[in-house]
Amino acid sequence: MTKVNPIDDQHLKEVSSIMKLLNNSKRVQMLFILEQASLSVKEIVDILKIDQPTVSHNLAMLRKHQLVSAERDGKYNKYVLNDPHILDIINETLSHADHVLRGKKHGE
Repeated sequence: MTKVNPIDDQHLKEVSSIMKLLNNSKRVQMLFILEQASLSVKEIVDILKIDQPTVSHNLAMLRKHQLVSAERDGKYNKYVLNDPHILDIINETLSHADHVLRGKKHGE
């Protein structure tokens, strides 16, 4: 019998939570813009054209999973990408999406 090592439940639960978190295009956009600059909630609102409560809620979710962090800048918080390798996952997914959208197989 072939020996296989399944992923433990605790890690599977966290992976599932992160994948659910990335199942929102605005949160993915936030990660990409926060890679480029640390930004306040207002700046993110202006860039993404979504309301402040939605931005704040999504940032809180990203913070909970340690993908972004907040740094005090005067009387406002500036948000920064806390875990840049999450973008590796997103970029690989974008690459796969490009293959699908162009009707190409991997390696073509």
